[in-house]
Order: sequence, then structure tokens, then C-alpha cells
Amino acid sequence: MKSASLPSLRVEPEFRKAAEAVLHEGETLSAFIESSLRANIERRLNQKEFIARGLASRDQAKQSNSYVDGESVIKELRGMLEKAGKRSA
Repeated sequence: MKSASLPSLRVEPEFRKAAEAVLHEGETLSAFIESSLRANIERRLNQKEFIARGLASRDQAKQSNSYVDGESVIKELRGMLEKAGKRSA
């Protein structure tokens, strides 16, 4: 597949220096920008899927008229957190 290029990006000199300052040894600014873009795309896709699952869950709860109150959820999450903490100690 033929590669494509992205639009050039104009930034303040300080911003470029900040980006260059965090590069790993042997890493190019182009590689850093590409990996940052890939990570951001993955994060946004995950976020989109998370929202879709939440909306589907909401619709299912409306349809079945089966809801769980917030206090019960918080209580269960706290219990899970305590249990995980005990395992790691």
C-alpha cells in the first residue's frame, strides 16, 4: 500500500523544544508524532466503544425496566477495591 502524508503542523518554537526534550534516545520527532497520533486514535476509538456500550446498557435497562441504584454500585465497587488491595498487600 502506498503511504500518505499528514498535513504539516506549525507550532510555537517552545512547543517544538518541549517535544524534542522528551524524545527517547534515537527517536525522531516524526516517530514521536506518529506514535502520539496512533495512541490518540486508539484512545478515541476506545472512548467511542465505551460510550456505545453505556448507551446500549441504558437502552436495555429502559426496555427491561431493570435498574441498579448508584449506592449499590458504589458499595460493590468499594468491596472490589478492598479485595484487590488485600491481594496485593
